[in-house]
Amino acid sequence: MTEQLKGRETVAIIGAGSVGSTLAQRIVERDLANVVLLDTIEGRPQGVALDLMEARAIEQHDRTVIGTQNYADIAGADIVVITAGRPRTPDMTRDELLGVNAQIVASVTREAIAQAPNATFIAVTNPLDVMTYLIWKVSGLPRQQVMGMAGVLDAARFATFVAMELQASAADVTAMVLGGHGDLMVPIPRYTTVRGIPLPQLLPAEKIAQLLERTRDGGAEIGRLLKTGSAYYAPSSSVAQMVEAILRDRHRTLPAAIPLQGEYGIDDLCMGIPVRLGRNGVEAIVKLDLTDEESKALHSSAESVRAQVQRLPDLGLF
Repeated sequence: MTEQLKGRETVAIIGAGSVGSTLAQRIVERDLANVVLLDTIEGRPQGVALDLMEARAIEQHDRTVIGTQNYADIAGADIVVITAGRPRTPDMTRDELLGVNAQIVASVTREAIAQAPNATFIAVTNPLDVMTYLIWKVSGLPRQQVMGMAGVLDAARFATFVAMELQASAADVTAMVLGGHGDLMVPIPRYTTVRGIPLPQLLPAEKIAQLLERTRDGGAEIGRLLKTGSAYYAPSSSVAQMVEAILRDRHRTLPAAIPLQGEYGIDDLCMGIPVRLGRNGVEAIVKLDLTDEESKALHSSAESVRAQVQRLPDLGLF
């Protein structure tokens, strides 16, 4: 770690694409931590870092942003966020995306853990649940120090669509989404509330079903509109919320993908469930009382994730 960063909380962001760059901006402008932005493209992280530094006088903070290609610069980081990888293109299957990004994430994890062995790792790269599992296995970290951000993002999307439908403040909506980050995610309407009022009391079942479907399609909908690229504002906000909960020891209850070891009847898999986040990472796992239908949906999501996880040993990554 450089002299500029010593003695202050630091977040390392691996991947200076749209998500990584926007996350760096959110972290420093919320005065959460200094940032080391690492990317293999020469000049890109340095340019983003300089641009963010030149905004400090306007944004009124004194955080430092460093751009680098050298993993030694992330030594001692408190949190490592992995956004590196390829986005899924319209002509690419999920299996193809897994093969490409698994190689990248495994390599990044080995480099990062060597420099920041005590850090909490947050996965952003897709397919997210599988990449979270890969980071856990490659790093050898305790499971409380490894998580994926998709639960926060999926819940935020669901909450947004609920607020839009009801013409309510998004600040009054608390949403709950479990399971894998994909077509089989499991939004839970009865644990989704508007100022404490359960959603089924406010909307008919058919309208809730429409909002659930839009939530599952949330990232793809943005991709279709953009035509090139994918979502990055909401994903970066999701990670920033997790970073804040950890660094400021806020004990926030948030849905996140974590390694499961029997919870909810699921073992040796990473999936989204509600957890409490604080300074030590995952402080507690929150057990919801699910109906038979909800539990069945969660296990169907788990089997979808497991089918992808079972491909990892064939790639020779751990």
